[in-house]
Amino acid sequence: MKRFACLLLAILMLLSLAACGKTAEPEKQELFAMDTYMSLAAYGDGAREALAAAAREINRLERELSRTIETSDVYKLNAGVTATVGDETAALLCRAVEYSEITGGLFDVTVAPLVTLWGITSDSPHIPSQSEIDSLLPTVGSGHIHLDGNSAMLDEGCAVDLGGIAKGYASDRVAQVLAQYGVTGAAVSLGGNVYICGQKPDGALWSVAVQDPKDTSAYAMTLELTDTFAVTSGGYQRFFTGEDGTVYQHILDPRTGKPAVTDILSVTVVAGNGTMADAYSTALYVMGEEAACDFWRQRGGFDMVLITADGRVLYTPGLAAHITQKGASYDFRQITT
Repeated sequence: MKRFACLLLAILMLLSLAACGKTAEPEKQELFAMDTYMSLAAYGDGAREALAAAAREINRLERELSRTIETSDVYKLNAGVTATVGDETAALLCRAVEYSEITGGLFDVTVAPLVTLWGITSDSPHIPSQSEIDSLLPTVGSGHIHLDGNSAMLDEGCAVDLGGIAKGYASDRVAQVLAQYGVTGAAVSLGGNVYICGQKPDGALWSVAVQDPKDTSAYAMTLELTDTFAVTSGGYQRFFTGEDGTVYQHILDPRTGKPAVTDILSVTVVAGNGTMADAYSTALYVMGEEAACDFWRQRGGFDMVLITADGRVLYTPGLAAHITQKGASYDFRQITT
């Protein structure tokens, strides 16, 4: 019934994007937070203290942004009354609305009721009827979020889930924490969200591997990067299989209320902002190849890698000099401007 349960541990251990390299051993920190396995590594005199501080920050953010922790801002907001939220939560909600508008609603945190309905990442996934989906579609849309400073309210029947940008925001905060401790190099993987900075002691950059959606034990390509964020989204990461053999992947299309139907297997966004990269990677996956390429041409400000269902790897020109390995089973092509 559900392949997700069998593969989750393996996928999380592979981290979807894994920063790796052969050099002196860094300080390391591992934790499970925000429903995913996280791995942090850093070099420098203050590396151990930096990683401990970063772990505390991640746990703090989970307590503020989790949909299921009863004391969190998001839980209080979803309770159906006007809630007073912290500055960070209010700012992140504002950014969520902004990204929804930029992506034409294809990234939308108000899909929460539909996420609950399907339960794809839960122990009891459910294939809803069309009438069940139709009853919840009117609750989707960033216009249902009302903000006035630290006062936040949702329209009746609506709920938000910041899981689509919470790890991206956490990576932004981790980057700030590491900078405060003056680490000389670090690689942070928060599930499919990676942040790398500085260099390894031998002067080498970080090698960031993009997982192969068709074979999660292998990589489709690696990128030499530093001082940037790389976020991957793909339906292969979490899904379940119905009794009739139909695969239902976890990324929902806010327009239909159903798992996205797309010609892309995965999207990796490389950018200077982790929160933006997180939101964009989800939206671009839902868009599909043609719309995703058009979005990049029109918006700019980030690089991306698309792995398509027909066996191509499409990458933006800014990444051309950073590709260090190519999976033999894919046809690599640069996206034209």
